[in-house]
Amino acid sequence: MPASETVAQGTVPALNSAIISVKPVVLPAPERGDNLQVRVSAPVTGTDLPIVVLAHGFGQSMSSYDPLVDFWAANGFVVIQPTFLDSLSLGIAPTDPRHPGIWHIRVQDVERVLDELDRIVGAIPGLSGRIDRSRLAVAGHSWGGQTVSMLLGARVVGADGQPGPDKTDTRVKAGVLLATTGIGGDTLTPFAAENFPFMNPDFDRLTTPTLVIAGDHDQSLLSTRGPDWFTDVYQYSPGAQSLLTVFGAEHSLGGIHAYNAKDTTDESPERVALIREASWAYLRSALGIDDTAWKETQTALMEAPEPSGRIDNK
Repeated sequence: MPASETVAQGTVPALNSAIISVKPVVLPAPERGDNLQVRVSAPVTGTDLPIVVLAHGFGQSMSSYDPLVDFWAANGFVVIQPTFLDSLSLGIAPTDPRHPGIWHIRVQDVERVLDELDRIVGAIPGLSGRIDRSRLAVAGHSWGGQTVSMLLGARVVGADGQPGPDKTDTRVKAGVLLATTGIGGDTLTPFAAENFPFMNPDFDRLTTPTLVIAGDHDQSLLSTRGPDWFTDVYQYSPGAQSLLTVFGAEHSLGGIHAYNAKDTTDESPERVALIREASWAYLRSALGIDDTAWKETQTALMEAPEPSGRIDNK
């Protein structure tokens, strides 16, 4: 059965290669207060491997998102996962003076990962000679999507109403934004407006090729809008080429952050299968490797009698 048929019918594609995963790879960061801990996963065989840096959502860690990581790595990607300061594994209290600036530090952490790429991949013997440094992507879920969107070209609108610094990183060639929050302003709840200044994005300069993934049942408690809020980056950025709408999915998108997670409100292996293969296929296309799988995924969804999602393209 072709991979595109497995996605359309909601079954889980088989992994194609054994993988190896190493954690923690520790990057010294004295100014951060805690050194940056990173996990790196890769197929045990293969050369010219593309790289994706995966940014976790609030409270998660480098040990999260195995349903995505296992599939991406087994199918030819090196996956790098930093642990941000908001991770519950670090236990940083809301009273910590770093807390208000964690959203800034998150972006700096991803930049540090890119700067220290050789140190990270060197944790797996022989991997340094097997990667393709010119094919580098970023992906992020929820807060992680906001984090990596800034390296794709998004900016944060300040209290003066003006977009802040442009953090676009030319090393990054493609992105995947999963359940990433939309335009802020008056549509934010009072709690979000007071506590999350980074939820005021400007997408005008997000020009890096990007796939947006949103659930059509993802109703945020931080916005007065409906699930369409999570499609704003597709609607307003020139670089977001494609939108995958996952039918019935809430904020965890079927449970992409862990296998059998008890906190998943919409657990669905079928949705996870669609997301992990569609994102993998898109990245292969956007990075110039091969667009066959991406075309097959779209065709399969269009032809399926009961598709689990829909892909729109600009």
